[in-house]
Amino acid sequence: MDALAVPCERGRGWYLSLMAPNAKGKNFAWLDPSRIYCNHQALSDCVKDLLQPFQNETIDLVAGIDAMGFILGSAVATTLGKGFLAIRKAGHLCVQTESQTYTDYSGREKLMEVRMDVLKPGLRVLLVDQWIETGGTMRAAISLVERLGATVVGVAVIAIESTEGGQWIKENYRYSHCIPEDLQAQIDKQYLESFKSFKNHTQ
Repeated sequence: MDALAVPCERGRGWYLSLMAPNAKGKNFAWLDPSRIYCNHQALSDCVKDLLQPFQNETIDLVAGIDAMGFILGSAVATTLGKGFLAIRKAGHLCVQTESQTYTDYSGREKLMEVRMDVLKPGLRVLLVDQWIETGGTMRAAISLVERLGATVVGVAVIAIESTEGGQWIKENYRYSHCIPEDLQAQIDKQYLESFKSFKNHTQ
């Protein structure tokens, strides 16, 4: 059977079992959600789930965070029929930018930037990324958007871990994620039972 095959009956979050475990050690994230994007139906259902809480919200622009947020964010923007803004790691944009330091899930301090000629007061922005672990990256993106006068309508990610940073985002912004309540504990333990289906994987 194709490992990316779509089940006949699809419940909410069915595509989460496609996510692959870390096979390269502690210097990498604990899982790789990007196999979801390799399956058209999985990506479509993921985007649909992310947008459900925002169906009555006015969204003018979707902003995705470098790098995996570009993929998911672009799919969200296309579904909405809206434009897409890339929030990038510093040093890649050849136009005037606003920048913000942040500490990512690995504990390393980094710098992100966004072009200054798009965000403006009154613009309503949906922020999209792949995952929230510590929340440092998303908080920096929120800061950039708001500093330039735009409004953060909400945050959309595949999962938000129950860390201090994750809880702060849930308490302060409208949010959406794809994790059913019965899977949240596995997400917080950073191990999914579905990993057992992957060959050569040991916890």
